Amino acid sequence: MTNTTNNTFAMDVIKGLQEIPKRLYPKYFYDSEGDKLFQEIMDSPEYYVTDSEMEIFTEQAAELSRQITRADQSFDLIELGPGDCSKTIFLLRQLNKDLISFNYLPIDISPDIIDQLEITLPHEIPGKMIKGYRGEYIEMLEKAIKESSRRKVILCLGANIGNMTKDEAMIFLKEIHDLMGSGDILITGFDLIKHPKTIRNAYDDAAGATSRFNLNLLHRINRELEANFEVSSFEHYCSYEPETGSCKSFLISLKAANVKIGKEQVTFTENEFIWTEISQKYTLRQIEELAYACGFIPSGHLTDSRKWFADTIWIKI
Repeated sequence: MTNTTNNTFAMDVIKGLQEIPKRLYPKYFYDSEGDKLFQEIMDSPEYYVTDSEMEIFTEQAAELSRQITRADQSFDLIELGPGDCSKTIFLLRQLNKDLISFNYLPIDISPDIIDQLEITLPHEIPGKMIKGYRGEYIEMLEKAIKESSRRKVILCLGANIGNMTKDEAMIFLKEIHDLMGSGDILITGFDLIKHPKTIRNAYDDAAGATSRFNLNLLHRINRELEANFEVSSFEHYCSYEPETGSCKSFLISLKAANVKIGKEQVTFTENEFIWTEISQKYTLRQIEELAYACGFIPSGHLTDSRKWFADTIWIKI
């Protein structure tokens, strides 16, 4: 981790833990250990999100290719947070099969992910330019967009939008909109409203992968910021509100504690919580309203067979 990145991490952690209530930002879950733990979550039987979106990409890649391509017009396919590219690879292969001219530009805050994709993808989609960008989504998206005049198709899949409050999502999507050109396409993944138990179980799996993932953030702070969290004194807890569609994860302090983070100190009372993540769920109508509010025209959506997840296609006006 560079000094600049480390300083930003430290500032965000200290700022968040000084807020009332305390908060840590989910983008910092993803160090090398966090990446491994998130893979465990995706492999857990309760976590339906990945499987639902995977079904869309494995079974409807041809339709997605048809909807985003135009005759004799090449484009840059830019993905925010590609992970291991296990879903997107089906679209990449389909585009290659359809003889579409495109470049693939993944953006991720985790340098390990970008390094791996730049090694593996040239063998999967030979002849295509693959250029990764390491850093914050909006900053790197602006850089990637400026580097070519080709039409843009932007992917923001999985839990990216869901990991924001509705207000944060609107701000983020408007920022993307303002960087795009007229006629550019945004494909965004949304987890849909379903039975509350199904949702809650996905974020509190029986094997404890989500708990380890959440607690790893404290381990990371200890490792990288000279902190002394007693991690065993914190416990993962999640709640889901059917009325609002918000599933939230917390770390609960099981006892009073004074925690040192570098030169700063943070005080915890017994049972005080740190809010670490939101997983916002939507209806299709709410998604359409969000598109219009952010300056897009919704042109369609693809869902899995259970209608638990939707990948929506928006066009910039």
